[in-house]
Amino acid sequence: MAKFELKLPKMGESVAEATITNWLKEVGDHIEVDEAVFEIATDKVDSEVPSEVEGVLVEKLFVADDVVKVGQTVAIIEIKGEGEEKAEASEEEADQEIRSAAQVAEERVEAAKGITSTDYSDSARFYSPLVKNIAREEGIGFEELETIEGTGKDGRVTKTDILGYLQNRSAGAPQQQKKEDARPAATAPMADQAKPALSVSGEDEIIEMTRMGKMIAHHMVESVQTSAHVQSFIEVDVTNIWNWRKKNKDAFEKREGEKLTFTPIFMEAVAKAIKDFPMINVSIDGDRIIKRKNINLGMAAALPDGNLIVPVIKNADQLNLVGMARAVNDLANRARANKLKPDDIQGGTYTVTNVGTFGSIMGTPIINQPQVAILALGAIRKVPAVIETPEGDFIGIRYKMFLSHSYDHRVVNGALGGQFVQRVAQYLESFEKNRDY
Repeated sequence: MAKFELKLPKMGESVAEATITNWLKEVGDHIEVDEAVFEIATDKVDSEVPSEVEGVLVEKLFVADDVVKVGQTVAIIEIKGEGEEKAEASEEEADQEIRSAAQVAEERVEAAKGITSTDYSDSARFYSPLVKNIAREEGIGFEELETIEGTGKDGRVTKTDILGYLQNRSAGAPQQQKKEDARPAATAPMADQAKPALSVSGEDEIIEMTRMGKMIAHHMVESVQTSAHVQSFIEVDVTNIWNWRKKNKDAFEKREGEKLTFTPIFMEAVAKAIKDFPMINVSIDGDRIIKRKNINLGMAAALPDGNLIVPVIKNADQLNLVGMARAVNDLANRARANKLKPDDIQGGTYTVTNVGTFGSIMGTPIINQPQVAILALGAIRKVPAVIETPEGDFIGIRYKMFLSHSYDHRVVNGALGGQFVQRVAQYLESFEKNRDY
């Protein structure tokens, strides 16, 4: 019998590691070629890792919640046949390889920060990078970490173990404060001050936040604490767009093989407006402003579980309406099917979210860091409106919507923020009702 090392595959240029969220196979299970063995998570994207060979899973080198580097061996599969045989390593050798790779990566990071790596390196028990990071952040020393009972493979401490230990520890005797928290209460940030205990009755239901929910919550709070949010609103007449889409959507789908929604039309207008106002397409790095060359539009998409994810349309200004429709449909479909790749949500420079999908006529979206602005599209409504003509004004029925523009007032002033959303509205209202695709 030969043994095959199933490694964490490369998932994109910007992705160096992933967290194992769930094992789909157990030791002893038979695995077919291309059958998923475990699930991973990078940032907001969940993916399955399939096997490249057929065989039997004989060893799992990591447990759920462990962080794994790209290229590291995650599992050993026993296979039949010759030619695919690889060097067989004992579990101790595999652990040593994993420990060494993790230690080298940590030492490089700490060396760049001027920190000497001495924590937990003398332990005979393997600790994943995630567990070590939690221990450092919570001020858990080497001796204390060694006392935590692990429920993972060979007694390893998992994320659940250390978080459970911290919860129990906080309920006991007060612990020594971390150095960074040892400051006068009057100058301590609000987040550092003690929070009142939350009362829970026996009739209340306690629901654990999902992994994605926790990341979204952290991302939103961080954005509000980072950017000075300001909003501008404008109402837009999209009657020409409504009528044009209604007239052409069937022919468009027949000719191009793609459904024609309003989203690509709106994205086209946003990309044009960004070219007119390039200082909307920037990021802040300390005291520096980074002006982005590419226009990469983030498109907030709702998932079946209620969470949102933001896949990115790369170089959106270079796409015609057909290309934009293909990009929008492809990303939306793969987002709903949980098939997005890590690179699909990277590199966004401006975000558009459609709150009208849920019936809202407007909203005040939170900026998707490190961007400086985000546009919310409200629901399209049929309303009475004053129509100006050379013969005079009259009341008619028009299709209208609100655009809500949130922007970072540190770098985008009211004039720029207002002029940008006004330009988007102008492009939408001047939509040529006789245009081709």
